[in-house]
Amino acid sequence: MKKLVLMMAVAVASGACAGDVDPAWQLDHDRIVAVRVSPPHLASGARGTVDALIARAGDTTHVAAPIGVQAAFAVPGLEGAVQPDGSIVAPDEAHLAIARQALALDAGAPVPLEIGAAFGSQPLIASKVVWLGDGADNPTMPAITVNGAAPGDELVIAADIDVPMKVDADPMWKVTWLTSCGTMHDDDEHAAFVHVLPDDPMQGELAVVVRDTAGGVVWRTWPIRATAAPAP
Repeated sequence: MKKLVLMMAVAVASGACAGDVDPAWQLDHDRIVAVRVSPPHLASGARGTVDALIARAGDTTHVAAPIGVQAAFAVPGLEGAVQPDGSIVAPDEAHLAIARQALALDAGAPVPLEIGAAFGSQPLIASKVVWLGDGADNPTMPAITVNGAAPGDELVIAADIDVPMKVDADPMWKVTWLTSCGTMHDDDEHAAFVHVLPDDPMQGELAVVVRDTAGGVVWRTWPIRATAAPAP
């Protein structure tokens, strides 16, 4: 456990999951794509659970529970908010008031709790902020189009052309596109496109992660494959 706590501290201090060298949009890589707390804002006494979308090189993504969760920093009043099972429980109002005073927050303001979470037997580490003292859910996935149409359960696209994709989300929300098929462009924009070049993988997975301004997150993934253009 001491080793796990140290690994979390290093991850939080560095602000990164690991020394990623692949492009940010590359799914064919060992990485934490997104961490989710459900719900991300916890009223006093409410419980939130932690999970993450995990990518592994040579495999598809999967959703995993953490093997360990720790508070990143000691904040008076928030002792015990992280439960032994890795869930988060918001303290009572008296303890939240102590935390607000320690953090110089206004009375009644939501209290941020930064956590570190480890996933997998060879752990990948990430940090996440949970808000305590009010209530809010993760967002629902906004409307998505791929090549101008709503996507089905599997995406089949043409190779060697730009294939546009778009999330109809609030402009203030953050959108991240990832793929292991082709090359992604504008991966941090609401409107992006993928282009499968001759040397690119012709099949894999596409993912989109949407984060709202309140710390909520939602994601969706699809299997994706490209069909070669017919010979002239």
